[in-house]
Amino acid sequence: MTAQTPTKGRVTAPAVAARKGDGTPIVMVTAYDAPTARIADGGGVDIILVGDSVANVVLGYDDTLQVTTADMAHHVGAVARAHPRALIVGDLPWLSYHVSTTETVHNAATLVRAGAGAVKLEGGRKRLDAVKAILDAEIPVMGHLGLTPQSVHALGGFRVQGKDLDAARIIVDDAVALAEAGCFAVVLECVPDAVARLVTDTIPVPTIGIGAGRHCDGQVLVMHDLLGLETRVTPKFVRRYADLATEATAAVARYADDVRTGRFPSSEETYHAADTVSESLNLYTGDAEEDARTEPAPA
Repeated sequence: MTAQTPTKGRVTAPAVAARKGDGTPIVMVTAYDAPTARIADGGGVDIILVGDSVANVVLGYDDTLQVTTADMAHHVGAVARAHPRALIVGDLPWLSYHVSTTETVHNAATLVRAGAGAVKLEGGRKRLDAVKAILDAEIPVMGHLGLTPQSVHALGGFRVQGKDLDAARIIVDDAVALAEAGCFAVVLECVPDAVARLVTDTIPVPTIGIGAGRHCDGQVLVMHDLLGLETRVTPKFVRRYADLATEATAAVARYADDVRTGRFPSSEETYHAADTVSESLNLYTGDAEEDARTEPAPA
């Protein structure tokens, strides 16, 4: 049985927070430009995350550490110009909220001015000052715990987090701190399902999982993963709902073959002049060719 399509009306951060425990999981997906935003919104998602994963899946970097606030604002703006119903959440990139609260608020405001309705940042208790400063500027904040890709070097790679008791307790404590600080939702990435369930049962705001099991209040996937456009890496938690990379490659190959064999463009794909114009052009071409034949050769 297919779940009902969400009702019309722009989704807001308070509306997402109010979804806690309502029985219908929250749907979030990444998008990085107007076409993918229209696809996401047409599919009925609740939240579009303009993630710093744009670094990997669009810009070709090996990690998320290369993108800047200006990069993120550029992509947030592209998504916003699609005018989606879904809430747009902009990722604050690495070092955009680590230096000072003044710089943090300025960077968050840059994403809001570009079109975001909320921002997301990574980390727990050590990021509370940043969270509070952004909230004081009246900007909603989504938290992110577990595998935090901006900390890939400190974590020693892309690894499941919270596998032992002490690490699990830290994640739960951090989630409580983020919720108490005022985050309207918390992403849990690559943590055991038991840990995600405990966090979900403990905090009063929605949890959104990615590689965190089915007990979260919602789920998020990278658009290019679920559509099969990103084929270089396939994390365990990804389910592919299409194979667009294969289909797109085959389509381009057919186009290239049609061009090389003269099948494209066809008459139906060509603009034609009126018969009288064509005749005049033919006469003009004929006269020009005759003049070229009869013109004396240069001395």
